Amino acid sequence: MDTVFIKLEELKRFMIKVFERAGVPQKDAEICADNLITADRLGIDSHGINRLKEIYYDRIKMGIQNPITNFEIVKEGPTTAVIDGHNGMGHVIGYKAMKLAIEKAKNFGLGMTVVRNSNHYGIAGYYALMACKEDMIGITGTNARPSIAPTFGTENMLGTNPLTFGIPTDEEFPFLLDCATSITQRGKIESYAKKGIPCPPGLVITSDGSTLTDAELILKYLTEDRCALLPLGGAGEETAGYKGYGYATVVEILSASLQNGAFLKMLSGINEKKERVPYRLGHFFIAINISSFIEPETFKKITGNILRSLRASKKAPGCSRIYTAGEKEYIASIEREKNGVPINKKLQEEIKTMISELNLKDFNFPFLWNQGL
Repeated sequence: MDTVFIKLEELKRFMIKVFERAGVPQKDAEICADNLITADRLGIDSHGINRLKEIYYDRIKMGIQNPITNFEIVKEGPTTAVIDGHNGMGHVIGYKAMKLAIEKAKNFGLGMTVVRNSNHYGIAGYYALMACKEDMIGITGTNARPSIAPTFGTENMLGTNPLTFGIPTDEEFPFLLDCATSITQRGKIESYAKKGIPCPPGLVITSDGSTLTDAELILKYLTEDRCALLPLGGAGEETAGYKGYGYATVVEILSASLQNGAFLKMLSGINEKKERVPYRLGHFFIAINISSFIEPETFKKITGNILRSLRASKKAPGCSRIYTAGEKEYIASIEREKNGVPINKKLQEEIKTMISELNLKDFNFPFLWNQGL
């Protein structure tokens, strides 16, 4: 009863205007909003409009994130580049960095760029999809503020550190694997908190080794170093939590070491005086030109056959369908193109706050009147 639905294009136009009024140049605002609306379109609610106010708008307003992005290439080779984002908009930095990797791959078969001093860059899959649209394989990852405890530990040391792959197929949607190296990401817990529902057990470990399900309390404890997210596989070694811990560490290294960037506790966004400061995140982007190996159509057909074979394999008792990565997101996109994006009560209040603070009431956003916002 507390949820309203807003059409994708209306929501995107609203987010563009919010970014612009916050000081982001128009073209950059369009990139930022396109990243967020892509998450909402694919049903990844943790990284769309849900993040607009707290992660981007509020930090710009507080002066700890630059709305104008200075994208500086500090070192470059034929297939590589090191980029300094100078605390600008992570979406813009990510878009330009992946675009550069794609251009290098067009010329030399492979392209890789790495970034330092950036901010949250939204849904990682956005950049992998950029490569897919060019008949390339896209790979990206980013470090993040400390959230994950190492195996046998309880302290939040690593970020949720997604390792993301986008691979084109001959189907209507690409293979898209975009997930954190923790069991769940912080944004998902934020989503639970805004919906007022508890988290499933076993997602976090507290300093005394117990677990929590209260989403608000988990978010509070994460900032106080009183709990940490568990890596993929969970606590200890019996369910292979060391694998998630290992992959999270790989992403941390590729997001910090190649670009001489910040890492681990340096990414907390809080200084010694307990003041909020820039995150200084690092990212990496890889584009692989399929045509340098094989004809793209042949590659896509083989890949499609692999995925179709997996979906056609024997189902477990009580299960009617097997999915491949990116399929559920494609299904969600069809539904949301038709019905719009669900906006819960807390998000509605955040939208109202931004409308008021940025004086957006004069702009023609039909959903403001249609939904009583």
